Amino acid sequence: MIPMLAPPNDAVVLFNGKDLSNWKTRDGKPVGWQIANGEIHVIRGTGDIVSDKRFTDFYLHLEFNCPDMPEAKGQAKGNSGVYLQGRYEIQVLDSYGWSVPGKGDCGAIYDQFSPLVNACKPALHWQTYDAVFRAPRFDGNGNRVSGARVTLFHNGRVVHNNVELPGPTGGALDQNVTEPGPLLLQDHGDAVRYRNIWIVPLPLTGSDQYAPA
Repeated sequence: MIPMLAPPNDAVVLFNGKDLSNWKTRDGKPVGWQIANGEIHVIRGTGDIVSDKRFTDFYLHLEFNCPDMPEAKGQAKGNSGVYLQGRYEIQVLDSYGWSVPGKGDCGAIYDQFSPLVNACKPALHWQTYDAVFRAPRFDGNGNRVSGARVTLFHNGRVVHNNVELPGPTGGALDQNVTEPGPLLLQDHGDAVRYRNIWIVPLPLTGSDQYAPA
C-alpha cells in the first residue's frame, strides 16, 4: 500500500476524492463513472471523461489500480489510458511480469514509444504515474519547431526520458495541437480505478536574468 502523495500548494486538483463535477464526457455530458472510497471507478460503456481545465506545459501526478483479470490476455487485461492534453495517450494495462514491454503495454506512449523498463506492480496494487509534459512549439509562421515531449515515471522508475512525440496518438480528443488541452481518462471497458489526480502548470520558459546577489 503506497501512501498518497499530497499535492503542492500550486497544484490544480482534478479529483478531490468526492465528486466529478469538474469532468465531462467527450461530448460535454455528465459523466457516468462512479465514486467509492475516495476513488474513481470506470463504468463500462459510459465513455471517456475529460477535465474542464485545460493545460499547456505541466507536471501530472495520478494513481491507478488495474483489476485482476487472470483469464484475459494482452489489451483485454485491465485496459485504460491517460491522455495528456486529451491527445497523447499513456497506456494503462496490467502488464505485470512481462519481460520486454511493447508499444501497447503499461507505461507506453500508445503505439509510439515502449517504456524503457516494465515498472508494473501486480493487479489490485495502486500504482503511480508522474509525467512532465512539454507542449509542441511553433514559430511565428505556425511551423512546428519541436513536438510534444514527455518524461514519465512509473512507480518511481523512469520509463520515458524526454521523448519527442511525432504527433497525437490514436483516439485523441482533437488535433488542435497549438491549443491547451485537458486530461482525458479512457473507458476501455475494464474496471480500472483512479485517485489523487492533480496537475502543476509549468511556465513555458524560465527567466533570462541572472539572479541578483
